[in-house]
Amino acid sequence: MKKLEESERIYLREIVLNDWSFLHTFATDEEACKFQPWGPNTEDDSRFFVNQAIRDGEQRHRSRFVFAVVEKEDETVIGNVEMNIIDWDGVGEIGFIIHPSYWGKGLGTEALCLLLKHSFEKCELHRVCAKCNPENYASIKVLERVGMVKEGTLRQDMYVKGRWCDNNVFGMLKEEWMSRYESAGLVHSQKLC
Repeated sequence: MKKLEESERIYLREIVLNDWSFLHTFATDEEACKFQPWGPNTEDDSRFFVNQAIRDGEQRHRSRFVFAVVEKEDETVIGNVEMNIIDWDGVGEIGFIIHPSYWGKGLGTEALCLLLKHSFEKCELHRVCAKCNPENYASIKVLERVGMVKEGTLRQDMYVKGRWCDNNVFGMLKEEWMSRYESAGLVHSQKLC
């Protein structure tokens, strides 16, 4: 399968049908999906997600990009990242989830760097944003590590597990991406993060 973006330890590729079973292992984990509006998933939920991601990837005017995060060492799918174009003038929204067995190893940061690279360089976006529950400290750290800036808080913006929750909004502009990663010699490079 074609590697879309890669770092030393991981690469991103398109989601394929067989990915559903591994993605399902963390989509059923209460801790992994604690801050998500979905989950824990049934097998049907996980299959639907993968099938829909594949269909969305086949669209002529594609606006949704869901990629598997694959660890190079043993070719294991360790999570997925997603970018949705929310304004065709150049604005996207990103998200990520990593299997709990791989938390704390910097792989989420690497995956997000690769997704930002794809968003700014291949999709030519002007701005990328991400929303994150203010209590999701681990994800906030990842967003900050890749250089995204907290822009504010949307009050009771998402219904999650029976209650309305706030969302912090983080953003990055293409010029910030270029400045941050070009100065480190990482733009258009395989060695990110």
